[in-house]
Amino acid sequence: MQPIDVPLPVTGAKLPFYRHLYVQVLAAIVLGVLLGHFQPAIGEAMKPLGDGFIKLVKMIIAPVIFLTIVTGIAGMSHLGSVGRVFVKAMTYFLFFSTLALVVGMVVAHVVQPGAGMHVNVADLDQSAVDDYVNKSHELSLVGFVLDIIPKTLVSPLVGDNILQVLFVAVLFGIALAMSGERGRPVLSLLEALTAPVFRLVHILMRAAPIGAFGAIAFTIGKYGLEVLVNLAWLVGSFYLTALLFVLVILGAVCRLCGFSVFKLIRYLKAELLLVLGTSSSESALPSLMEKMQKAGCEKSVVGLVVPTGYSFNLDGTNIYMTLAALFIAQATDTDLTLGQQVMLLLVAMLSSKGAAGVTGAGFITLAATLAVVPEVPVAGMALILGVDRFMSECRSLTNFIGNAVATVVVARWEGALDRDALANALDGKPMPVAAAPDPAAGPGDRQTLAAD
Repeated sequence: MQPIDVPLPVTGAKLPFYRHLYVQVLAAIVLGVLLGHFQPAIGEAMKPLGDGFIKLVKMIIAPVIFLTIVTGIAGMSHLGSVGRVFVKAMTYFLFFSTLALVVGMVVAHVVQPGAGMHVNVADLDQSAVDDYVNKSHELSLVGFVLDIIPKTLVSPLVGDNILQVLFVAVLFGIALAMSGERGRPVLSLLEALTAPVFRLVHILMRAAPIGAFGAIAFTIGKYGLEVLVNLAWLVGSFYLTALLFVLVILGAVCRLCGFSVFKLIRYLKAELLLVLGTSSSESALPSLMEKMQKAGCEKSVVGLVVPTGYSFNLDGTNIYMTLAALFIAQATDTDLTLGQQVMLLLVAMLSSKGAAGVTGAGFITLAATLAVVPEVPVAGMALILGVDRFMSECRSLTNFIGNAVATVVVARWEGALDRDALANALDGKPMPVAAAPDPAAGPGDRQTLAAD
């Protein structure tokens, strides 16, 4: 049985329903929708609340990732497992990311959301998407790879590039593990720092309802609910496709691994509501890493899979890219040959890598894809600009669930999953209290949490 570093205390008192974070976030979303709909100007003015909360979360992401990865790797008995976990994670990401692209393309052919619109490209406002097109030109495979290497060893800790933090943390963790007894004091210090950093995450999460309220009030106030009616067929097709992908495809994966995707969604309900309110899966990244550890996934696996997945395992973004691209082609009466569609799929596989789980990234990578496949007019993106914000929420939710599933699956493949802890977490049962672990002890020396 794998050890759990942070024991969960058994408490007899049950919190009132209004004290639960997911209830507060849900209430905030409802209030934000009402304010944005009935008082659009005031709703738009709430934007700083959402932006401020996301900045607060981003402030803590780098330390959380760094500490989790370094302490996890440094505590490994065999460093070869680091590369093994990475290869398994990338294999999973590549397969399911490609599958998501194919699913989006198949749904576009079956549903035909853009058929019959007969839009004249010359009538579209190209300037509306120029900013996104210009940003997409900055995306390239070589540039993406080189951007993973930071300027200095400490610069990732003061930046916002998740992959740079991951890169430095893995190298530092390996170096610390190879230092033996001389590195033990540093490891003890970093493990001691983990507790206050995660306590800070809990403190910041108390502001989640405020952030969700501000973000959703701005979205409804600026774009209105009416914009959904105009392109409801596309939006509905995307939401339904994403839902089926999660429940059917990811659900089957979960079932094969011995747990229920419905229970996993229930376990992460507070984080999912936060993602829904802010349209950013990044806002719940620190909390996801903590919950995956509490659900029995080994710290080193969580530290490697979750941050990497935020750039390489974007199922929702991939579904969106092929579905939206073919919608534009159908709406503008652009006929694509099978070869052109295969090319679109291959380009999307590359351009989707490196799109961080932040608001607007999917739209930018779509622009990058269409720029390489000239048969589909980039100006057609103006058709979906008005509803992209609403689809961004679904992209983020699907990406988030996909990364949670990937973490459990890779941990199981690696033999780094405590199935009892997973079952207890998903069933909402508290873990039994175990003796506090010795900070100087390695993972193999710590007491495990197990029911008597």
